[in-house]
Amino acid sequence: MQPGDAEHDGALDEAAAVFTALRPRLFGIAYRMLGSAAEAEDIVQDVWLRWQATDRDAVENPTAFLTTATTRLAINVTQSARVRREGYVGPWLPEPVDTSADPALGAERAEAVELAVLFLLERLTPTERAAYVLREAFDYPYHEIATVLDLSEANSRQLVSRARKHIAAGRREQVSTAEHRRLLEAFVAAARAGDLSGLEKLLATDVVNYGDSGGALRNAAKIPVAGSTKVAKVITAFAPRFWPDTDVAWVEANGQTAALVTHAGVPMALLSISASEQGIDQLLWVLNPAKLTGFSAVAAGPDAPAG
Repeated sequence: MQPGDAEHDGALDEAAAVFTALRPRLFGIAYRMLGSAAEAEDIVQDVWLRWQATDRDAVENPTAFLTTATTRLAINVTQSARVRREGYVGPWLPEPVDTSADPALGAERAEAVELAVLFLLERLTPTERAAYVLREAFDYPYHEIATVLDLSEANSRQLVSRARKHIAAGRREQVSTAEHRRLLEAFVAAARAGDLSGLEKLLATDVVNYGDSGGALRNAAKIPVAGSTKVAKVITAFAPRFWPDTDVAWVEANGQTAALVTHAGVPMALLSISASEQGIDQLLWVLNPAKLTGFSAVAAGPDAPAG
């Protein structure tokens, strides 16, 4: 080995160490912006390749460099993803991730990671989304957000403020963690039993039911269903076809308890809810097999709902 080779290997090892330490944060930024673990992984890999090819001696702040590269790539992918999702079959929901090991998903705070919040982030512009994620989840100062987004600090503050208002307008104050789980367990028990009146009692009057199968399930609703009576009737009608021979495991998806429905050990659905004092406001059914691969390793043993 030539002396130059040893230096090169040492520099690459150092670059890898810096990148590995920051990787959870980079993935967390990309995932929150895209709502797709697969696309976030692609971005992180792209950033790693760029980091390898960069003159790292000229980089004064590796953290700022890698964060900026990740955020700007995510903005570009978000813009193209929006076009792709216009042709998506039925409602599009974010891809759930198992956060049991890292509830905050690499962030300073476990913000903007719940499926319901990621769903709302889709309504923001890519730049608003980036500003909101950097501020709310990663606690970036406004002047750093401005640098990342190549904007003035005043514009960065405005973007975050606008994003907060959008999120607040689309979301009621949520119930406690314990009450959230109680409502979820009660809903699953009533749904499995086909208990129409039991379901209606758990649902807010303006509840919305979303089912994302990506066209993989022929019988899945292609449009959201709204209203407690309609949603309860739809859930009850599907019960005889959906629940037989299934097991339910309680998993942590995006920082909240969710119900993973499996058949013969294979994930077939993940149900996440959003709940307020009015009851369950949203039912988010992820039925697209491509979005459930992150839960394939979850033990398939049944964990029957309480009650």
